[in-house]
Amino acid sequence: MKQLIRITVGLTISCLIAAFVMGAVFTQTDKAKKRNQHTNIQNTMIALLGYGKSNPSPSDLKLNNIYRYIVEDGKNKYLGYMLPVEKGGKTGYEFLLIDLDGKYVARYKVKISPEKAIEAPDREEALKGVLKPAMTFSYADSTVVVNLGGKRLAYLLPGEFPGFKTFVSVMLALDPSFKILGLEIMENEEDPGLGGEIVQEYFKNQFRDKELKKVKELKVVKKPLPEEYKNYLETKKREKGAFSKEEIDEIRSKYKEKDIYALTGATISSRAVTKGVKGMVKKFAYRIKILDGVIEGQGIPSAF
Repeated sequence: MKQLIRITVGLTISCLIAAFVMGAVFTQTDKAKKRNQHTNIQNTMIALLGYGKSNPSPSDLKLNNIYRYIVEDGKNKYLGYMLPVEKGGKTGYEFLLIDLDGKYVARYKVKISPEKAIEAPDREEALKGVLKPAMTFSYADSTVVVNLGGKRLAYLLPGEFPGFKTFVSVMLALDPSFKILGLEIMENEEDPGLGGEIVQEYFKNQFRDKELKKVKELKVVKKPLPEEYKNYLETKKREKGAFSKEEIDEIRSKYKEKDIYALTGATISSRAVTKGVKGMVKKFAYRIKILDGVIEGQGIPSAF
């Protein structure tokens, strides 16, 4: 009997030690994974803005995160924006509540640092501390407003939309007039060699330089991609001097009003990305104009 108790106690202690070790390993691995994800996203955003190893980003380049939520209070529904604000040279956050007609409802000071605001659980905890108990909220999306020298330089939009097989995750860069500066495919599960070609520069770079007016009517055409245009779309060839400045200007002018050339054998994936990008740009352009109007009307000291 004593031996059985010793064995039981020994196994219990061994299991507890193993659980502790596994938990510690998971915690460290999870932290490293999150750091890698944040670094990858950060590098993608900087690249979409045209910066990199050969062209480092300026020291006064600022990336300001805005987090959008859907807020419900009984039968009433609102849009909630967690905004970075500047007071006394320090960056803090406010939560701005807007009704579905785009009118100001309320604003709340949120006690959270920019570092903690990156993590969804920390944001949720902070919001619970300022909203009424009867209010419920759910995360919708985020936007990065890029400032350089105190002026708005660009918008960075992480997004996700249905592809041919599953969802396609992207990062989209727009200038202040909502012209597309670049598109990066972050994740997808489209068929290799077919829809999976949406990651290729000659496809995703077709969206660059498209103005808002053109984006709203953008279509996919089943025509062969012109060779000169394909070569231009492949960044490495362009950077190696395959085109003169005059030729680049001519090609940009020639194709900026063209629709998107479908990938061979992957028209559905091509249309899915085009539809997804159109939706992201149109919705964002509409929402940010309303948000800017409310911020200005309420005199909110936004950091962007």
